[in-house]
Amino acid sequence: MAEPKKLYIKTYGCQMNVYDSERMAEAMGSAGYTEVSSADEADMILLNTCHIREKAAEKVYSELGRFRDLKDAKPDLKIGVAGCVAQAEGAEIMRRQPLVDLVVGPQSYHRLPQMEAKLRQGGTALDTDFPEESKFEKLKRRPKAPRGPAAFLTVQEGCDKFCAFCVVPYTRGAEASRPAARVIDEAKDLVERGVREITLLGQNVNAYHGAGPKGDDWSLARLIWALNDIDGLERIRFTTSHPNDMGEDLIEAHGTCAKLMPYLHLPVQSGSDRILKRMNRSHTADSYIRLIERIRAARPDLLLSGDFIVGFPEETEADFQATLDLIEEVRYGQAYSFKYSTRPGTPAAERVQVDGAEATERLQRLQALLTRQQREIQQAMVGRDLDVLLERAGRQPGQMVGKSQYLHAVHVTAPDAAPGDMARVRVQESGANSLGGVLIGA
Repeated sequence: MAEPKKLYIKTYGCQMNVYDSERMAEAMGSAGYTEVSSADEADMILLNTCHIREKAAEKVYSELGRFRDLKDAKPDLKIGVAGCVAQAEGAEIMRRQPLVDLVVGPQSYHRLPQMEAKLRQGGTALDTDFPEESKFEKLKRRPKAPRGPAAFLTVQEGCDKFCAFCVVPYTRGAEASRPAARVIDEAKDLVERGVREITLLGQNVNAYHGAGPKGDDWSLARLIWALNDIDGLERIRFTTSHPNDMGEDLIEAHGTCAKLMPYLHLPVQSGSDRILKRMNRSHTADSYIRLIERIRAARPDLLLSGDFIVGFPEETEADFQATLDLIEEVRYGQAYSFKYSTRPGTPAAERVQVDGAEATERLQRLQALLTRQQREIQQAMVGRDLDVLLERAGRQPGQMVGKSQYLHAVHVTAPDAAPGDMARVRVQESGANSLGGVLIGA
């Protein structure tokens, strides 16, 4: 029996890429590959790339350059580029970096075994199509190997919003939702393998409109309620959401569905209506704030997370101050903030850019405000009893690390506990990015 070939995958970017990398590894398992943790021992290297940030493609070429000596030492080593940079750059990757054997876009990775077979015949392989068949339907069921207590599950892909700064509609395609029955089956399979918390993923996950078992149209809220009935599944989360797709049934679910966690990532990007319009966000600062009020009325203890872009083309100091004002009013427990970076082919890339030093200074001010809010909200957790899903051993003997219902990392001494246990923890301290507590029950 031939020895298994070895596959190394390096993943960049969002949780959806993490999910995609898992499925790529499973697809390549059918071609006789097992996953390894080091490029040095691999027979095939796959870079699963992200195209969101500035100079994403250049970073990929730089990473590929580091494999040149490895390729020289192992002429049979195959190197592939997957994901959104692959979709955007296509054959240009092979032209600029001849050591690349394979380029595959995010909608075509179910074809990896066939592409690998072509490599073994001495050719190269390129597939950046948007195939009619769904990759999810072509991939085999996940193997029954045990899993950690938390897992991602993609339910929706693509975007129809065409924000002026974003490449996702061009690299991931139009919005498409998986049939509800197949999502539910995959969730049950994950639970059978030890998963207790599932995060539903999508570029605009709350735009989910999958076909129900009877051919009817299911919203994300209806899907969540169906997942709520799965025995052994303790927690449900979803990300990333768009304010315009936050339906009343989903707001209500936050208040009434016991397994839906009190955490919501809802990007606003800017607090300036002028900039929001230039971003093509299709909502205003006021409509966003009123939406948050409705969600918090349904779930008062909700912890809110957001995204912010600073230094968007034509942003003035007054526009930036409007963003600070919105943050002060809303209050965020977590947030992701970035200095605007041009993405070739997007409308915003052609506009007058904000001075880089000024954008950097604004980002520093914005992050200082967000950090203060995060620390205040974490400090308010001290003395509270939280439900913590334990995920792994900590650095100290007998210590475990898990996530609270609010997605805070929590450290607790629990020598008799194991990953997957649900613990009741009394918070005693708040660190820079985590909480510490003592076990009071399980």
